[in-house]
Amino acid sequence: MDEPLITYEQALQILAEHSSSFTIETRPLKSCMGAYLAEDLFADRDFPPYDRVTMDGLAIAYKAFENGQRSFQIEAIAPAGTAQKELQDPCHAIEVMTGAILPQKTDTVIRYEDVVIKDQVATLQIDTLRFNQNIHFKGIDIRENAQVVKKGKRLSSAEINIAAAIGKASLKVRKMPRTIIISTGDELVSITEAPKPHQIRRSNVYGIQHSLQEWGIRADLAHVPDDPKIMHAKISGFLKKYEVLVFTGGVSKGKFDYLPDVLEALKIKKNIHKIHQRPGKPFWFGTSTDHHKIFALPGNPVSSFVCVYIYFRYWLQASLGLNETPFYVTLGEDVHFTPDLTYFLEAKLENGNDGTFTALPKQGHGSGDFVNLVQTDGFLILPQNENTFRKGEIYPFISYRYTL
Repeated sequence: MDEPLITYEQALQILAEHSSSFTIETRPLKSCMGAYLAEDLFADRDFPPYDRVTMDGLAIAYKAFENGQRSFQIEAIAPAGTAQKELQDPCHAIEVMTGAILPQKTDTVIRYEDVVIKDQVATLQIDTLRFNQNIHFKGIDIRENAQVVKKGKRLSSAEINIAAAIGKASLKVRKMPRTIIISTGDELVSITEAPKPHQIRRSNVYGIQHSLQEWGIRADLAHVPDDPKIMHAKISGFLKKYEVLVFTGGVSKGKFDYLPDVLEALKIKKNIHKIHQRPGKPFWFGTSTDHHKIFALPGNPVSSFVCVYIYFRYWLQASLGLNETPFYVTLGEDVHFTPDLTYFLEAKLENGNDGTFTALPKQGHGSGDFVNLVQTDGFLILPQNENTFRKGEIYPFISYRYTL
């Protein structure tokens, strides 16, 4: 008897319940790009740490300008990186460079472009000034001991910059799981081979590998043939070396789909197998006795792509403690879908001049039509228990083209 199917929402709940807790490691700052931060970062001083000049020019006391003065004797110069100077005469000026600490008893900076300097006297060429102009005041960005970056954040160049500014030569980050992506099937050959008429190249694993790399996981690649004994031996070895195994193919109901039985023989507990959805119905997920995670994706490329972006990505975010805000788009045309399934429909995004995204469905020729993926940007999530979806309605969208 066929086992009961679960819903898309139930599958997400199961994956959340079986999320992992990745270990923490300390890395040199230069090696942290793209890693997930495992500590909060706090300002070790005010930012900026002093009243900072933002334009090359002249620092004056605004009161002199307010009293009608338009020419200023230059009494000193203050380059960036030198100790703070002090204006000796309130009717004079000090030349200041961008990044310098604002001299004492000055409160306004005039750009060089707005003055003419002759014989150490600067004469204004403009009629108005703003009090405190061209000054980045101490602590205006963030105060000492305030949280600058919250743990869990994926580190970009912006966070690396902050970490360096607060003196963090190394950071605590999440150590991503040792992962392998395994293709199955005797019809598959290397991408460097010329396939025979009954063969195809191994392509799914490369797409999956790149997706995981975008999310911070570097994965090895392997292949197993449609032979239960060989599969058992090889997968047994993989389980000893890797914490996450991702399979493509061999999980449906074909006579040569041995993978579920092999995984059961290896004492992998099945948590998910078959979901009320299209494409990707045969998706399989399980856990080993030592809490390793096994994802078995359908072999058809579109189905495989869907399950990586819908389920593996969701599990990864749950494991990292990330709460992603759903990305919603406007449906660009009517869609009719009769089966009582969640429908992951390929679509191309268009960004309107009103700032909204519209998804234009582009149905391919089934879950084997991976060429259609090149023409689209992601998947609309159209809910189960409905069969008509109207133009202008709003639905969630999972992108594989852009980081949203």
